[in-house]
Amino acid sequence: MKSGKIVLALALTMVLAGGCSRSRVYIPPRFDLATFYRIGLVDFTMEDARGELDELATEYFAREIFASYNGIELLELGEMGGVLAEVGRDRFDPRTAQALGGEYDIPAVFVGEIKASPVRPRASISLNPRVEAVVSVELTVRMLSTESGATLWSNTAQATETVGGLGLAGRDIIFSAEDPDEAYGDLVAFLISELTTDFRPSYR
Repeated sequence: MKSGKIVLALALTMVLAGGCSRSRVYIPPRFDLATFYRIGLVDFTMEDARGELDELATEYFAREIFASYNGIELLELGEMGGVLAEVGRDRFDPRTAQALGGEYDIPAVFVGEIKASPVRPRASISLNPRVEAVVSVELTVRMLSTESGATLWSNTAQATETVGGLGLAGRDIIFSAEDPDEAYGDLVAFLISELTTDFRPSYR
């Protein structure tokens, strides 16, 4: 009887040891940016909104790329209007991407657009941006080939959150907090994290 207990204890130990030694399986990124030595990044634009949210989202996006990849170069090209003027275009399309490739020797370029929905304010919104409101924000980012102009990758993230530092001018939402990082940082961080999942490896 005693020997039977010893055998059972040894069997359980072996099972537990086997479970502990089992390593997690590495799942590579769905879209690997490591194959690109340098990528252009145009500042994100906003539709039906004004303020610092586009700048903050562009900054967070760049930060996420650098955190995920060592050695990759992001060439920050600046605001959309200036980029279009530099290559003599009036809108961003495949030919614009191709022109940027020739101008800056980049194989691909990121562009992004933020759309903000009508808000449900907790107080009366005026030009004084000192209120909280529920706002729905959608961020879409595309990566285009500068050789063909074709879209290589695209993803969209959406979030609805109560944020402060908002105002209205006509139908436009104004994101004008004194400290944008504090007011909108959590919202933007969530959007960027969701948006860039394709660039990060995972484990199971």
